[in-house]
Amino acid sequence: MAIGLYIHVPFCLKKCRYCDFISYPYSRTAAKDYLAALIREIQLYGSFLDEVEKETASLFIGGGTPTCLPMGDLREILGCIRSIFRLTPDCEITVEANPGTIDAGGLYELRRTGVNRLSIGVQSLADGLLKTLGRVHNAAQAGAAVRLARQAGFDNINIDLIYGIPGQTLAVWQETLDRTVAFEPEHVAAYGLQLEEGTPLERSVAIGDMRACPEELELSMYHTAIISLKKSGYHHYEISNFARPGRECVHNLVYWLNLPFLGLGPAAHSCFRGERFANEREPEKYRSRLRRGELRVADRETLTVETEMSETMFLGLRLLQGVSLAAFRQRFGRRLEDVYRSEIKRLTKDGLTEIDGDYLRLTERGLPLANRVFLEFV
Repeated sequence: MAIGLYIHVPFCLKKCRYCDFISYPYSRTAAKDYLAALIREIQLYGSFLDEVEKETASLFIGGGTPTCLPMGDLREILGCIRSIFRLTPDCEITVEANPGTIDAGGLYELRRTGVNRLSIGVQSLADGLLKTLGRVHNAAQAGAAVRLARQAGFDNINIDLIYGIPGQTLAVWQETLDRTVAFEPEHVAAYGLQLEEGTPLERSVAIGDMRACPEELELSMYHTAIISLKKSGYHHYEISNFARPGRECVHNLVYWLNLPFLGLGPAAHSCFRGERFANEREPEKYRSRLRRGELRVADRETLTVETEMSETMFLGLRLLQGVSLAAFRQRFGRRLEDVYRSEIKRLTKDGLTEIDGDYLRLTERGLPLANRVFLEFV
């Protein structure tokens, strides 16, 4: 079975006010050290994996901001990956890009190196809200980034959006959706803002400098996104993700279908050979282990069958098609309806899930209450 491969680039020009991901200010010295360690990690996996395990159906370079690296660095990363892993002929190769860190030359270079999908972190098309989020770009730069990507030859573009931002109105959100659809991206991801503890934005809300988006308004924004994007021809295939038919994100489907993947780079997570594990978070610890030729990781968990079944449920229910009863039985040798009989009975009685043919899935009522459903399977 072909794996998914994730590469974490831990640098940003500036950390956004809502972000609690592992990222560090970009410097050329730090980037050179990171690149040397990452290349070493890729090479070590070359001697660790057998040939079947090297087959790769999706490659996702995320962060951080991968496009704050020089194009030469990204080209070197892609070249090293190709020398070790066997990318399938139709392998989806995605790079995350932020407006303000990409130009026409860089985009042409990415496309020439074989990157066939670009994920652009637009987040909003309202300048005031971009400032609230602490983004380094404005709305005009976001639009320019999409147009330049098209001119560079990208025919598979994702646009990331955020709703539920303090100060955001339903009308402003609708305008962002309308302008996004006008760009004609193949994929749109719309996420509700999470006020993560300790972030500058969360602290601003906590001390009363700004008000959090009311829960009812955020729910209205979610429903507005569903209506607008479906009306514009997008398939709502995952709680927060919408795609033109056949343009669903292959890499994210690896996660939602609970399939094996490897994560390389500091703080990257993997699920492979029946284990879930993570790399060192601190760059220096990550680099020092690799200098010693070690692939040992910071955290490791051996997955029991019960854990794998649980994860298959709460990840798979993120997909609107739901969890396949037949696939569950084939994978685990047990009927989903028997393993989770009481949970399904309770959720169905509450109108949150239903069995439709071969799939257990969320109902329309269950969609905005998905986290409540997932807790039943944790």
